[in-house]
Amino acid sequence: MTTNRNPQAAQMADESMLRNLAAQARAIWPQENALFDRYTLAPRACIADIGCGSGEITTRLAQRFPNAEVIGVDVLEGPLAYARERAVGLGARVRFELGDAFELAFADGELDLVVCRHLTQAVPEPERILAELWRVCKPGGWLHVLSEDYGMLHFPARALDPDRLWRDGVGALARATSTDERIGRRTWSILKRLGVRELSVDYVVVDTVRVERETFAAIIGAWRDGYWREIEHHAGVGHDEARALFDCALEAIADPDAYAVWHVPVVSGRRPTEPVIGLRPQ
Repeated sequence: MTTNRNPQAAQMADESMLRNLAAQARAIWPQENALFDRYTLAPRACIADIGCGSGEITTRLAQRFPNAEVIGVDVLEGPLAYARERAVGLGARVRFELGDAFELAFADGELDLVVCRHLTQAVPEPERILAELWRVCKPGGWLHVLSEDYGMLHFPARALDPDRLWRDGVGALARATSTDERIGRRTWSILKRLGVRELSVDYVVVDTVRVERETFAAIIGAWRDGYWREIEHHAGVGHDEARALFDCALEAIADPDAYAVWHVPVVSGRRPTEPVIGLRPQ
């Protein structure tokens, strides 16, 4: 039996994902940006953004590293077309390519910095993608992986308890699609087994203190619009309950006296210059 490498393709191609990625970038990038200070890159480094979607972060990387070659890779042509439009004006050093993160077209050790964000939780066998990121990273180069974990969203209970959405609803969807909704907590260990050195785990905190409530709500609202029917289809929660749980989360965000938080793990490290003998997930 062949595993569907992109079981959430319909959700990824929906217009709600464009809204989601834009809101996530507004919420996450201001904190995440500083993490790139640790990567010692040559001025004309080659950077790839794997699973780039609409190019929200690809363009920010190009602006942050103004002399680097920056390549966005995604499996869906629709988001890439949008990404190319938003990158107009950045020149030929920024390009977007159709590609499969399970079988990247880059040569072994080609890239100085490999960035992968919001992808590992959406695909089966995320270990294989992390191994590909390792393969194309240059010895001495850096990996930067934002790896979501749906056990790290916390909302106060209201008429319903929104935490059931992530635990039961998203959990059921993950089982149905052979994905891991808690891959964020496993990513450090997988990269360690691959031989990544100087490993760090940092957390971007998307909450009602650090992020504008409107932006946080835009993330949850886009998730609702793209996913509530699929969650109910897989019966992680009761009929008509998934949308109601999303709405309870939105109510909490809108309540100026309530606190809600999403911890977003960012795992980074360096491929050593010497050969490493160790496990490589197949």
